[in-house]
Formats: sequence, C-alpha cells, structure tokens
Amino acid sequence: MSKFKYTEVEQQFNNVLNHQSKELSSIKRPDMASAEACISESEAMLKELGISTENLPKVVYPTPNRVMVVPTWEELCNQAEQKVGSTTDLESLFTFEELRMNQAALRALNADYNNIHKLDKIDIAICAAAGILGAVIEILLIGIPQKTPEGLKGGPLSNYVRDWFNQRFPEEEMEKLANSKVSKVSFDAQDNRHTTEYVTGLSAYYHRLLSLGHDPILGLIFGVYDILNGKMTTIDKTGKIVSQVMENYADRKESDIFAAIAKQIIHFKSDITTSMGLPAPLMALFNLLQFGSIGEEEQTIAEIVQGMYYEGYDFIHFCSMSIPTMLVEVIIRLGYGIKRIKEGNSIKNSIPFSLNREKHPKLSTMLFIGHSAATAVNAGKVYFTKNPMAINYPQWVAFAKYSYEQLKWVLLEKPELRDAYVRGIIAEELNEVYAEIDKSFAEMSEEYIVVFN
Repeated sequence: MSKFKYTEVEQQFNNVLNHQSKELSSIKRPDMASAEACISESEAMLKELGISTENLPKVVYPTPNRVMVVPTWEELCNQAEQKVGSTTDLESLFTFEELRMNQAALRALNADYNNIHKLDKIDIAICAAAGILGAVIEILLIGIPQKTPEGLKGGPLSNYVRDWFNQRFPEEEMEKLANSKVSKVSFDAQDNRHTTEYVTGLSAYYHRLLSLGHDPILGLIFGVYDILNGKMTTIDKTGKIVSQVMENYADRKESDIFAAIAKQIIHFKSDITTSMGLPAPLMALFNLLQFGSIGEEEQTIAEIVQGMYYEGYDFIHFCSMSIPTMLVEVIIRLGYGIKRIKEGNSIKNSIPFSLNREKHPKLSTMLFIGHSAATAVNAGKVYFTKNPMAINYPQWVAFAKYSYEQLKWVLLEKPELRDAYVRGIIAEELNEVYAEIDKSFAEMSEEYIVVFN
C-alpha cells in the first residue's frame, strides 16, 4: 500500500500510466537480424551477377492516408481501469533501482537549495567579527551608568552621547520649555495630590516610568490619547493599570489631534535631559511583570527594572547602548554586500537592505549569528557583574527579533521554499519532456489523419 494519499486526478494518472506501460511492454518488435541477413545475401548475389546496388531504381508505393483516433481523457481512464484497476501506486511503476535513483536526485536537489543558504568560512568570520567588535565596544566604551556629583557617567562613548544630548537640549532652555503652556500635558502628575484614583509609586522619581505618555514609543499613542481626553494612563509599581481623568489639568487638553501630537513631542523634548529623564522605549511595560525572585533581595522583574531606571538607565543610555548594536548590523550588512560584489553580483543586487531570502539568502542568518554572539557576551557580562544595569536592552531586542525570524525560517518557511525549489526544477524538466513528446507526435502524425474524440 502506498504511503501517499493520491487525489482523484493523481490516481487517474497512475492508472493510465500503468496501463500504457503494460501496453508498450506487450508490443512485439520484429527481429531485424534475419531481415538484415537476407538483405546482405541479396546484395552479395547481385555483386556476383555484376549488378550494382547503387543504380537500382527506387520503387515508391503510394501509401493511403491512415487515420489516427485520439481518445478523450475519460476514455483513457475507463480503459485503464478496466485493464489494470483503479488502485495503481506510483511506486509500482518504477524498479527498485529507479526509485533509489529518484531519491538520490531529490536529495541532491535539496542539498543544492541548502547550499544556497549555507554560510561559508568568510560569512561566519564576518558574523563573529561583528558580534565580538560590538560586544567589546559595549564593554569598554559604553559601560554602566553611575550617579556622580557631575551627573550620570559611564564609558567614554556613553558620556559623549549624553554630553551631545545636553548640548542639544540645554538644561536652562528645557526648564523654560517645561514651564511653558505649550508643553503642559494632563499625564504629567508627579504625585497623587491631583489624582482621583491612587497610583502606587507615583513620585517625582518614578512618574515618567509609570506614565505611559512618557514612553518614547507608547507615548505617541497613549500620550496623545491622554492629551485629547484630559487623562493620565499609568501602570503603577504593583502592575495595576489606571486610566483616570485629571480634572485639575483640564486646561491642558487639546481638541485637535495634530495639536495633541505636537504637544506630545514638545513634552518629550522638555523631559529628555532632566535628572530623571525619559525611560527607555517600552520600559513601562515591565511594571506588569510582577513575578520572579532575583538576587539576594529576591526582587521581581518589575522591581529590577524600576531600580534600573532610578539608577540612570534612561532613554539617553538606551541610545548609547544602541550604538554597538547598530555597529553589528552595519558591519554584517556591509561585509555581506562587499562579498556579494566580489562574487560577481551587481551592485544593485548586492545592496543588503532587504531581508528577502530569495534576494539575499544568507543575510538574515548572518545577522542572527552576529547578534547572538554579541548577546552572549552581554549575558556573560551581566552574569559576572551581577548588575542588571549591564543589560544591553537594544541588543536583546535585536536578538529576540532575529531569533524569531530565524526560528520561523527554519521551521516554516525553509521547508516550503525548498519544496517549491525542487518542484520548480522538476517542472522545468517535465516541460522539456512534454516539448519532446509534442515534437515526436507532430512528426509521426504527418502521415496520419488525426481525429480527436
């Protein structure tokens, strides 16, 4: 019994092929050896008589036009079922050796597809170099932020980024902007004096972490919503989501969505270089993770993140941490593009912007390996320092992104695309066979009157 479940049409094909195979094998072809012997005898006798075979007249017998009737598909199927039945397995039409050769051919095609996506030594070297370099820069130049009398300080590159922000958004100007009406928003309560529903942990230190309007990403949704409705949406220290109308801040509402967006952006600007600056993107959502027992103090994940923010893990530090992550990305993409050009590909087809695996079969895997290497080093740094401030948040986000894509590729996309690749090549070979069949039929049918039922 076949291990395949055939469709009705596939089963019909199997039956017809089986019938045609048996019909062909039953044809008795004449033994030409005796005929060739008679011809040779006749030629020898003519030579003895002095008659040349080259000058013999050619006799042409008129052949009547014969009729070839081509049956319909239904007729072929009925005829086949009558002769061989209706349960023919495709495997039964091949010999053991033919089946073995077919399997070998399929394995070769699968291997060809795998080789297209297989990384060579240079590819792996690019990934490793990018990951290690990104990790080294993160360790030596970014460092861990610490509170000092001069403000937050970290590694040389981290300090440079923070100084750049301070110069770009001077403290005096930002204070003036914060006190102006154009930046006042309804979700900026720094304690519970003006709240109707108590928000646990709401204070000057934590209000930006708890308020979703201060999140660099979520703020563009929840912040704008709060400004339009005169509300404040928070996730307090215990993980409770609270959305409440701020009646004392009714004058801070905006009725126009574009005015609300503008006010949201201006408020971001006024807070970015404050002592307790904007939190890292999506950092507020970690307040929901009220579980875990980490460290000697057995803190929850939410408590760990809250402590990180208090110690200076803010939006500016997030930007600093993003530099080595972006460096890993740039090195791999640049190395991949240069290698493609050296392999003979055009510059247009070598530009590594797209992650489409048909255009750039190796790029996504290389990015996954590079970011995995950098993330592994960062995990080691966190383990040995026992300091959550050492976590490279952007790097872990990139690792999570490429891990998901790689997992989806290995488990779902690759088998489907590999199957399509194999089927495509088989289809091309079948088309060549069909073309030969059509050519042979056209040549043979020249002497026939072809009638299609």
